[in-house]
Amino acid sequence: MRNARQNMIPGVRRRATLTGGSRRVIGLVCVVLAAAIVSPAQDEQPSPDAVKFKTLVKFHGTNGGNPFGRLVQGTDGYLYGTTNAGGANGGGNVFKMTPSGSLTVLYNFCSQPHCTDGSTPFWIVLGIDANFYGTTIGGGAYNNGTVFKITPGGTLTTLYSFCALPNCADGANPAGLVQGTDGNFYGVTEGGGNSTQNGVVFKITPAGALATLYFFCSQTNCADGGAPASPLIQGADGNLYGTTQLFGAYGGGTVFELTPKGALTTLYSFCAQLNCTDGLQPEGALVQAASSNFYGTTGGGGAYNGGTVFTVTPAGALTTLYSFCAKTNCADGQDPNVGGLLQATDNKFYGTTNFGGNDSCSLGCGTVFEITPDGTLTTLHDFNGTDGQNIFDGVVQLTDGTFYGTTFGGGADADGTVFALSVGLGPFVKTLPSLGKAGEVIKILGTDLTGATSVSFNSAPAPFKVDSETLISAVVPAGATTGFVTVTTPTGTLKSNTRFHIRP
Repeated sequence: MRNARQNMIPGVRRRATLTGGSRRVIGLVCVVLAAAIVSPAQDEQPSPDAVKFKTLVKFHGTNGGNPFGRLVQGTDGYLYGTTNAGGANGGGNVFKMTPSGSLTVLYNFCSQPHCTDGSTPFWIVLGIDANFYGTTIGGGAYNNGTVFKITPGGTLTTLYSFCALPNCADGANPAGLVQGTDGNFYGVTEGGGNSTQNGVVFKITPAGALATLYFFCSQTNCADGGAPASPLIQGADGNLYGTTQLFGAYGGGTVFELTPKGALTTLYSFCAQLNCTDGLQPEGALVQAASSNFYGTTGGGGAYNGGTVFTVTPAGALTTLYSFCAKTNCADGQDPNVGGLLQATDNKFYGTTNFGGNDSCSLGCGTVFEITPDGTLTTLHDFNGTDGQNIFDGVVQLTDGTFYGTTFGGGADADGTVFALSVGLGPFVKTLPSLGKAGEVIKILGTDLTGATSVSFNSAPAPFKVDSETLISAVVPAGATTGFVTVTTPTGTLKSNTRFHIRP
């Protein structure tokens, strides 16, 4: 029997779409508006001239509908993403888009009988081979989701169909992936697993061989959590970190650490404080800052029951940085979501909320916000429905410095949008992968790289080749140490957004 969770988008099981038309119900709306308490010290408004917002694409069903999953920059400089519905067969699609908004559909799901190629794609990531890897929540050989690979040209290969084992012991309804330093991909499923059917952590090779690393709800009273719904990250120590929506010691979800061999440690259980002022139902993917601490969001709880931004140390000490709905009618936003936070090149964190903001929608259309590492929040954009609403994804920073994101609903046909937002940050480069050893060839992504005259790894000069205006291939030089990668171009020197780690 088809798992009931397949009718829900991971991470939003308690919500329903507000976009009208034939939208699929994706959860139970349970929004509790808190008392109106203004906290001006925690919510600053930027100068109108400092933020530039533009709607680039309005989906209309044929070209896809209800985008879901953070956009990703390819080695060719295009942005790649997925839509949850619409497309030629109604099962969603994979698309690519120029930074100016010219969209091309690469693949329409449900192209095969009975949707054995998958339906309702969730998230894609860029692999070190320059192909994209992702998951679908539904479809596949057993109708419980898939892992797939797709080339930049649109050739799709289904790597694995979930529920291949009796009682879905291998998991059901996967969330997004992360590629580990070993070249394999790691992910979670919201359902399936052991007898409690509360999800698993899995590892899958680029060729499609899957191994289950951990079954949630394996501890007494599900103290280890259940129903993980957001992608994992790999920490600087090589371990995997993530969140579960449900259970834990106090029933509010957890933050956990997992070794590559499958040993799990619960770092924090939410709702440990009275009235869940520490947060409830963590949903967004974590991000690890240079301090080694992790930053994330919860969809509910907090001082005003509108969700939180938190930081947690690798040892499990949690600090709530911001509680949403601190302003009248949740003008500061409500319900930060599955997309999680992004730490940008200015070291601030950027994210989105599903509800709140201005009064253009019944519960607010959602916001884009900026928050400093110490918790000072600034609302950058209030959606109004026409430019989009209900933002389930976070934002990505293109190497030109601009942020890009999607809205699940709104736009001309209530099928969602793609938007760009600039706060004046400059261009940079990023490496693929983010670590390597001497002699290995590393890809460097950027913009306007033509004519580059030098590349260095923490000041150590490196041999390199300019492949295109958006891509350089460089060899990690002997004697290089962990640090930033820099590229000198005719227009200036570009620095990587994160440190490149040298491994033995």
